[in-house]
Amino acid sequence: MGDRRPATMSGNEDDWLALKPQEPSPSQCCGSGCKPCIYDVYEKELAQWERAKAKQDKSLLMEKKEQSNNSELNPDTFTAFNISSVEQLTEDTYQYKFELPGNSNLRLSLGQHIVLRGMVNGLEVQRAYTPISPGNAEGYFEVLMKCYEAGLMSQYIKTWKKGDMVFWRGPFGGFPYQPNKHGELLMLASGTGLTPMLPILQSITDDEEDETFVTLVGCFRTFDNIYLKPLLQDLARYWNIRIFYVLSQETSLEKLPWSYQENTYTGRLNEDLVKTIINSCRRKPFVLICGSSAFNEDMSRYLKAAGIEENSCFVF
Repeated sequence: MGDRRPATMSGNEDDWLALKPQEPSPSQCCGSGCKPCIYDVYEKELAQWERAKAKQDKSLLMEKKEQSNNSELNPDTFTAFNISSVEQLTEDTYQYKFELPGNSNLRLSLGQHIVLRGMVNGLEVQRAYTPISPGNAEGYFEVLMKCYEAGLMSQYIKTWKKGDMVFWRGPFGGFPYQPNKHGELLMLASGTGLTPMLPILQSITDDEEDETFVTLVGCFRTFDNIYLKPLLQDLARYWNIRIFYVLSQETSLEKLPWSYQENTYTGRLNEDLVKTIINSCRRKPFVLICGSSAFNEDMSRYLKAAGIEENSCFVF
C-alpha cells in the first residue's frame, strides 16, 4: 500500500539525516587558530540543525544558505570570489588577484588572514593565506601562494585560471598594530611568511605621521626566489625602512646586482646573524616572525638568546 503519511514540511528521518551537517575532517582545519574555527562553525550548524529537527521545520536551516550567497567576506561562511588574474612570480609561487563587488574592500586589519577551501580527490582541504594587497584596496584583493609538489591544496591551486570561482572565509587573526607604538619593528620572514609583513610595511609608508623604523629580514633559497622585488625595492627607499635578504642556497654575492650586495647575506639566518641585526637596529625592536613552524621556533630561540623578551615578539 506504500507510505500513507502526509507530505508535511518535516519529511522523514532520512531527509533530516541528509541535511545533518558533517563533522569536519582534520584536513579541513587550517591550524591557524581562526575564530570561529571550522569546528566552531560545525557546532553552530549542528545546533541549528538539531533545533530545526526538534521543531520539524526545515525553514530554520535557510539562514545558513542565505549567508553563503552574500558577496562579502564572512568568517562563518565561505563566499565565492572570481579570479581576475594569475601571475607566476617564481618556479613555485603565484600571485592571484580576486574581484570584489563594486569598489568594496576586504576591510582587513593589518596582518589578518583568510581561509581558502579546496576540493582534492573528493577531500575538502582548508588553508590560511594573508592577502598582500593594501587593506584599503578597492574592488580587488591579491594573495601570494606557494605550491608544494606533494601539497594537497597545491594540487587544487595549480588548476586555477582566470575566471574561476574560489571560496574564502574570514578574516581572522592579525597583529594589533598602532602607529608609533613601537620605536622599531624587526620583521623576520621566511618565504611566503613575507605576506603578513607587507600590509604593515605599506601602512607605515603611507602614513606621514608614522615614524616607526622597520628592519625586514627576508629569507629565501636563492636570489631568483625573492618575491615582489620591485615592491620591496620601492619600500626600501623610505627613510625609515631597511630590508635585508638571507639566501640559504647562494654561495657568493658577486652574481647579484650591485644594489643587493650590500644588504644580502648567504647561508641561513642563524643566532649570530640575528644578534648582529638586532645590534644594528636604531631602537629596541619589537619582533614579528612568520615562516614554517621550524623557522618560527628557531627565531624565537635566537631572540631569547639575544635578550629579546617574549612579550616583545609576535608570531603569525
